[in-house]
Amino acid sequence: MTSVHPAPGDRPATHPAAGPPVALIDLLDRLLQGGAVLTGDLVLSIADVDLVHIDLRAVIRSLDADNPGPW
Repeated sequence: MTSVHPAPGDRPATHPAAGPPVALIDLLDRLLQGGAVLTGDLVLSIADVDLVHIDLRAVIRSLDADNPGPW
């Protein structure tokens, strides 16, 4: 009986669903067209005692004459 799945050494170097490579400038252009929200948490602690907890949120989007900023 033969195996349906290839052996680990028989796999191609790139994932077939990955598609063509994207340039960094194209990725940045797509990001700014749609916008993005970045979130994060920063916790400063000493000896497992949390001293400072900061929630970070940033919205990144492009501005133009047709779509001005909120200010």
